[in-house]
Amino acid sequence: MIFRRKYQEVNIKELGELPHAARAQALMEMMPWIEDITGKTVVIKYGGAAMVQADLREAVVNDLIMLKLMGANPVIVHGGGPAITEMMGRMGIPVRWENGQRVTDEATMEVAKMTLVGKVNLELVRAINSHGAIAVGLNGADARIIKASQLDPALGRVGKVDQVDTRLIEDLIMADYIPVIATVGYGDDGDFNINADTAAGEIAAALGAQKIVFMTDVDGLYTDFSDKSTLVLRMALQEAVELAESGTLSKGMIPKIGACVTALSAGVQKAHIINGTILHSLVLEIFTDDGVGTLIVRSLEDSVDPTFVEAPVSNFAAKLESPFQNARGGAVL
Repeated sequence: MIFRRKYQEVNIKELGELPHAARAQALMEMMPWIEDITGKTVVIKYGGAAMVQADLREAVVNDLIMLKLMGANPVIVHGGGPAITEMMGRMGIPVRWENGQRVTDEATMEVAKMTLVGKVNLELVRAINSHGAIAVGLNGADARIIKASQLDPALGRVGKVDQVDTRLIEDLIMADYIPVIATVGYGDDGDFNINADTAAGEIAAALGAQKIVFMTDVDGLYTDFSDKSTLVLRMALQEAVELAESGTLSKGMIPKIGACVTALSAGVQKAHIINGTILHSLVLEIFTDDGVGTLIVRSLEDSVDPTFVEAPVSNFAAKLESPFQNARGGAVL
């Protein structure tokens, strides 16, 4: 486990004031990381303040467009808990919680579908499309992408992921669309509300993604949240497994680390946990040597797995040529 040194956020305007050599070096630093994601699928779990604040939402959309232009295949997975809670309040429906999870009765499930699919998903798709890319809104019930069943009778229509069918997602990737998936799951006896972190991990695993990125409201993973010096720079999969089993993680971090373990165990190469309240944290994490969050990899010694099966390469990415060798030489970042 390697801990992160303190970093200072840099204003984008300040980058333009750097000396020419420094600006050129910053661009050169991106080159091996472009090679790292060209033609590869990157699953991004979108959530937290970055979904709510207009400036952060705009930055995320711009980052997604940049990923696409660089030849990556972004797949967006989102929840919308705060939006569901707000809508329930406006409709006069009481919100109940059990062990930190929303109790989802039939009325709550209807609000969840209406909010996640009809509002949050639609607004995100519109924002991406307004910037020139072509996003397609989906939910887990479409083409039975997410097959789900009840997690706990006490929680009602809260579901667990039983199976992910990637065929529609892969078809959209091949056609150069950006899939945007709301985490409503399809069940034999009705729909289920799925934790977005959990769903993202399962989708990344099923797609054979290169990366999965979790956008949250903290700087990454802390071994002791009360001590900011314990922010982890990078961690091996086995360390993440041990941490998940230790019982020391915060409630919000438990499903994220669990999803990282799920994805990496299935062959995903890298999992990132980043702070979505930092403007452009997505591209800073993916295209710079140090990143801005926590990176979890299958092995600290070597991130290359010869058994890894690549996700489909879109026609867009196939048009790009990447002559640069990965300067990291098998390093973990």
